[in-house]
Amino acid sequence: MASILFLCVANSARSQLGEGLARHLFPGLRIQSAGSRPSTVNPYAIEALEDLGIDASAQSSKSVVDIDPAAVDLVITLCAEEVCPAFLGKAERLHWPIPDPASDDPALSQEDLRRRFRTAREAIRHRLEALGLERGWII
Repeated sequence: MASILFLCVANSARSQLGEGLARHLFPGLRIQSAGSRPSTVNPYAIEALEDLGIDASAQSSKSVVDIDPAAVDLVITLCAEEVCPAFLGKAERLHWPIPDPASDDPALSQEDLRRRFRTAREAIRHRLEALGLERGWII
């Protein structure tokens, strides 16, 4: 079974979106996500996945140090403006720089944040669909 690991810093937004989408698109693959400074799953990430009928309520934020490098075939880093976590091991690596949808900017409304998470979700979804077609995971 192939295995994909999504990485970003907090494992709260982009990598959680990647994990939820990949579990939905590629049910036969082992899917994980992690971060270098894990926090909690952002509720807007869960909501953005719920919009597509994907239940991510059981997902949790995890540390990259807890991931077994030997159990990962493909690492997808999603950092854009920050330094992505390092991952030791021989896994293939892809870098998809997706801007972080999470923000502490008080000028952003809840709808602004929802829009930002949906935009990130769609960017990841389109890349995953293309990857799945290329690799034969989606027929």
